[in-house]
Amino acid sequence: MDIFSLKEEIKEKIRKAIFENFGIEIKEIHLEYPPKMEMGDFAFPCFPLAKKLKKDPVQIATELKEKIEKNEMIKEIKAQGPYLNFFLNEALIFEKFLKRIIQKEKEYGKSFEGKGKRVMIEYLSPNTNKPLHLGHLRNGALGMALSNLFSLAGFKVIKANLINDRGIHISKSMLAWMKWGEGKTPKDTGEKGDHFVGRWYVKYSQEEKKNPDLKKEAQALLQKWEKGDRKILKIWKKMRNWVLEGFEKTYKDFGLKFDVFIFESKIYKLGKKIVEEGLKKGIFSKDEKGRVVFYLEEKEQKDKKERKKITLLREDGTSLYITQDLGTALLKFKKYKLDKSIYVAGLEHDFYFKCLFSILEALGFDFAKKCFHVSYGMVYLPEGKMKSREGKVVDADDLIEKMKKMAEEEIQKRHKDKLKEKEIEKRAKAIGVGAIKFYLLRVDSREDIFFDPKESISFDGFTGPYCQYTFARSCGILKKAKAKGIKIKLDKIDFSKLGNQKEKKLLQYLLRFEEEIKRAREKLDPSKVAIHLYKICQAFNQFYNEYPVISAEDLKVREARLALVKATFVVLKKGLEILGITPLEEM
Repeated sequence: MDIFSLKEEIKEKIRKAIFENFGIEIKEIHLEYPPKMEMGDFAFPCFPLAKKLKKDPVQIATELKEKIEKNEMIKEIKAQGPYLNFFLNEALIFEKFLKRIIQKEKEYGKSFEGKGKRVMIEYLSPNTNKPLHLGHLRNGALGMALSNLFSLAGFKVIKANLINDRGIHISKSMLAWMKWGEGKTPKDTGEKGDHFVGRWYVKYSQEEKKNPDLKKEAQALLQKWEKGDRKILKIWKKMRNWVLEGFEKTYKDFGLKFDVFIFESKIYKLGKKIVEEGLKKGIFSKDEKGRVVFYLEEKEQKDKKERKKITLLREDGTSLYITQDLGTALLKFKKYKLDKSIYVAGLEHDFYFKCLFSILEALGFDFAKKCFHVSYGMVYLPEGKMKSREGKVVDADDLIEKMKKMAEEEIQKRHKDKLKEKEIEKRAKAIGVGAIKFYLLRVDSREDIFFDPKESISFDGFTGPYCQYTFARSCGILKKAKAKGIKIKLDKIDFSKLGNQKEKKLLQYLLRFEEEIKRAREKLDPSKVAIHLYKICQAFNQFYNEYPVISAEDLKVREARLALVKATFVVLKKGLEILGITPLEEM
């Protein structure tokens, strides 16, 4: 039995009682979790029925209580004010749920909801003119967590990275290197490729302030590129490869994985073709400057006076981001036969994606309704905590390295016996990267975050290391039990030995976890997993700090509590994996 079937069983009893007593059929039954354990395990609010029946909800609850049959699972039903509260058979719930979690173990949390369906999650989408920054890490953490959530539900997930490797921004870094680079390479300067190219992008910005005519040179370079100038293409490929090599290292360090790389340079022409066809059909038009534009309907206009149209091609015929995104969307659905396409991109792009999806719909593409945008807010560092390489944005590589060093210091404090260097490095990477991911995923993605490195690396509080530490603690208990020859024999455990307040609270959070996984996927919000994972950790530590497990005097109590620890181990491991955080058996 899982949480879904348990709740459905109770809902069906409520439906039956409503029909028998009031003669109406209710499809949607909403069960709540009472705020206090003494109020029961589930509560049915009678307010919605009160409106339909024009009766006092307190009276409805009292009448329904008499009509619902109890069974071996439902121990007691109470009408408490306008609520109908259900109290479950504790021993049976402990037995059924703990057994199920332990027996499933690696398969725990999996479902078949997405069987036969394909979803593409496009995330990161970096430009090949500069290194990745803290915003990319938030994007990447979200993309991987969403991918894990959909995979767990049986979907065929295609993790895609759209590489923005053409456009005016790329021309700017190329132009700067051609003018002032003296032919040097990342190998010559000892720099990571993406940082090397990024330095020339910064150089361009500095020089453009002195000489605004550089803009014309960069635009001319882009036109040459689009016309296939061999010399320009050769330089472009060389610089792009330097950046991609640099990106690859950052991906590996942060645990980002991709199944497909889509290069803007290869598909922008498809986008231009779509725009040209749309122009012929009258879906698009040319404005007074000769630009190809799409006029928005009133509902999509951000500002009705200023934002009435979206430019699809510049007056010189060169493409924009939205041009290639039209081509990419068509390519995705044709090539990969998608049931859903999810774009992970910043909150500032909300309007952009509304326009993109509206244009696709105007063009007659049915798949427009299968496109979704997961947006996220800005990420800042408290002033003075850490400086970026360029002074304007927080560099991803710098942050990862800094967090690893902070984790190393914490590990060395805790292990005065001195671990081997390789082991310290392995743990420090898992803890440092896990700290970043959890901090970025623990709040609603649309919220802005002030990333505090010191707070994020703490082994106490609402952090990744705290969750990793709790998992390691559960591992330690299980290892000690194994060393003492204590085995978990599920068919011989007396689950009635469990039932104190701390054990009940932990069980409640464990049995609700699959529900949170489903909600997180449906709402495209991994924070629901992070928040619930933290609650499980809190409940587990409160239980373990008060009640002995291996040293429990009663053998039957020891066995039952060990099963509770094992179930917690399974759930914590799955939760950390969903968030892309390495579960460490020792901290």
